[in-house]
Amino acid sequence: MGSSNYVGFALFLSVIALISPLFYAVEVSHDGRAITIDGERRILLSGSIHYPRSTPEMWPDLIKKAKEGGLDAIETYVFWNAHEPVRRRYDFSGNNDLIRFLKTIQSEGLYAVLRIGPYVCAEWNYGGLPVWLHNMPGIEIRTANDVFMNEMQNFTTLIVDMVKQEKLFASQGGNIILAQIENEYGNVMASYEAAGKAYIDWCANMAESLDVGVPWIMCQQDDAPQPMINTCNGFYCDSFTPNNPNSPKMWTENWTGWFKNWGGKDPHRTAEDVAYAVARFFQRGGTFQNYYMYHGGTNFGRTAGGPYITTSYDYDAPIDEYGNLNQPKWGHLKQLHGVLKSMERTLTHGNITSIDQGNGVSVTIYATNETSSCFIGNTNTTGDATVTFQGSEYNVPAWSVSVLPDCKNEAYNTAKLNTQTNVMVKRENQAESEPVALRWTWRPETTNDTVQLGKGHVAASHLVDQKVINDISDYLWYMTSVNIKENDPLWSDDMSIRVNGTGHVLHAYVNGEYIGKLSRLICSHWATYGIFNYVFEKKVKLHPGKNQITLLSATVGFQNYGPKFDMIESGLPGPVELIGRKGDESVIKDLSSHKWTYEVGLHGLENKVYSLDSRYASKWQAERLPINRMMTWYKTTFKAPLGTDPVALDLQGMGKGEAWVNGQSIGRYWPSYLAEEDGCSTEPCDYRGEYGSSKCVSNCGQPTQRWYHVPRSFMTNDVNTLVVFEELGGNPSLVNFQTVAAGTVCGNAYENKDMELSCQGRPISAISFASFGDPQGTCGSFYKGSCEGGNGALDIVRKACVGKENCSIQASEDVFGSTNCSSTAKRLVVEAIC
Repeated sequence: MGSSNYVGFALFLSVIALISPLFYAVEVSHDGRAITIDGERRILLSGSIHYPRSTPEMWPDLIKKAKEGGLDAIETYVFWNAHEPVRRRYDFSGNNDLIRFLKTIQSEGLYAVLRIGPYVCAEWNYGGLPVWLHNMPGIEIRTANDVFMNEMQNFTTLIVDMVKQEKLFASQGGNIILAQIENEYGNVMASYEAAGKAYIDWCANMAESLDVGVPWIMCQQDDAPQPMINTCNGFYCDSFTPNNPNSPKMWTENWTGWFKNWGGKDPHRTAEDVAYAVARFFQRGGTFQNYYMYHGGTNFGRTAGGPYITTSYDYDAPIDEYGNLNQPKWGHLKQLHGVLKSMERTLTHGNITSIDQGNGVSVTIYATNETSSCFIGNTNTTGDATVTFQGSEYNVPAWSVSVLPDCKNEAYNTAKLNTQTNVMVKRENQAESEPVALRWTWRPETTNDTVQLGKGHVAASHLVDQKVINDISDYLWYMTSVNIKENDPLWSDDMSIRVNGTGHVLHAYVNGEYIGKLSRLICSHWATYGIFNYVFEKKVKLHPGKNQITLLSATVGFQNYGPKFDMIESGLPGPVELIGRKGDESVIKDLSSHKWTYEVGLHGLENKVYSLDSRYASKWQAERLPINRMMTWYKTTFKAPLGTDPVALDLQGMGKGEAWVNGQSIGRYWPSYLAEEDGCSTEPCDYRGEYGSSKCVSNCGQPTQRWYHVPRSFMTNDVNTLVVFEELGGNPSLVNFQTVAAGTVCGNAYENKDMELSCQGRPISAISFASFGDPQGTCGSFYKGSCEGGNGALDIVRKACVGKENCSIQASEDVFGSTNCSSTAKRLVVEAIC
């Protein structure tokens, strides 16, 4: 997924209750109207969950919640760089255990969609390709190049053979019903010219030769060769038409939100708009729909790509980063899935009639000899519609779809929420009083050899792309020296250094401790998401004789998307120049072809001081704890928060770096990078009209990411260790662990619908608001409207709900008393405290 063309998950519209956890010989085919599984025509609902972005301990709960949400399948990418970090050395352990993930899906009775790629995009480092590919002689990536195609075929065959060995393809009795080769190549193919078309043809032939026994798909590939099925990715795919009339209309990525980048605001997509997109898709003949993402998860370690993609990959998905239900999105979609599944036979067998009623209103009828089902759509962005159809009137709000399973009664409208909203809160660690309880020790990152002496292990007479180190570290030191005599034309009282960088982070040092009042740092500088180069310039004071210049490049994830994205430079491509100014004249000395010495990484990272069993673990200091000191390691111990709620690490006060809990990386952190200040609104987001990644945003001017997910499986019930490496300078005194749970839940139900409330495993402690009539406001600020039921809604709801983990009440005048709401649609609104 990602830019205007990214990864996704699928939703299947089949009856989950009929799916057994055990699969037998399953035949999968398609006929242009539906996916056929063992002779049964189905529409399919699926959702994307990326196994490396969660942990094996989280998988059963996530998959169970996906099933409860009405999904029939889970879709996942296969991450080549995670599984083959070094050529021909494979890793399928822990979070990378693909087979375990697929079997966990199978154990819940769900199908799987395997998007092998193996290029995946996914805002994942280098798009999921291993960086060592870049350094192979003669290689050109994602084009008709023998070196690349041999490596791609080797990995794809490896994955297919592993899956076949476990008999997981449907043709073997397994649960994988679809496989994907390549990913969104059609968006960039033109840049590869004729070799691009040759490559995509090769991909299709190679995939078919693997004989997996299930259909292959290619997303965003309008010219996908037969028998590949081309599919759509985007916020809306109702207008998509497959390139073959015998291919089903499939949507591999319905973007439920958007990713977040460092310096960016928090994007949100409303539940109403996502539901509208899904209903429109099936109204217009859709067969398969997958949410990207259904659970986004976390970019642990150094897996985030971009560059500048955050550690959080929450994606505003129906299940949030921590594994909690994102309400109302999860519940609103669950209700839609149930209604669609009730219509499955009609949708897959019925004759289709479409009626354009004008002014953006359309009616679609699916009819068989036995029954019929209808959709009424209103694409207007402001005007509600009163639609007369078969002798009845229906109110269809702007930008919504009404679903009538029997073509008479409206069972669902995408703009009418009949589910609860969760307001998530962070709670202090009850196991100890933090941050006071945290006792910090520290140690400096040793930089003298590089900063002062320019010592490295490799030398070259040119500047290198940082990908040359095969992504074994974010950090690469570039070091050179220059001799300047006082009669040198460069010599001046006004000299500066100018470095052409690539949009990542740059630290520049000159002559060790010579420059700066508080540190040897001349400047740290960074760009932001979408910036591929910048020019860094800073005044310097050089002295006659030898001057040591040391530049530290810190990558923030490699480019993951775009035409020939692999060729976008990283590190310091140069030139690196010294500039001497005398009046209006400038003398420039280009150092790019000087002898440069290189050193990879940092001593602390090489020595794994974050590991519990590191032999350097004893060299920590407790005295004179420094703050706001760059290149510093900090360590403390802590008690895991009580209970089972997900855990978040608050890194407020820290600058930039990486954090480890019990030796396991929870990812890069950067709370000092504030989100853009403009573009946020205090008004509720209007779901009407086309969504874009900047439409509904929040968090302006605040830390891009302050909270970092720490899976419970990373911690023990006893003492735990937190280690952070601080690159820019920070203060650990505010760091603490908290739990994440629903604090307030707000129920909403239109008349004659059931209002259901749940505190997700904890009791409802109080009801702070309840009204049946035309209540106004939003969750957290409700107030009564102009009409109200006469039976006392607050008392009724309190008696029904307080002390229970969940409750259900019908929103009707029979329960709450008659109202004087004449033409206003009545609804029940409740605010509860968990």
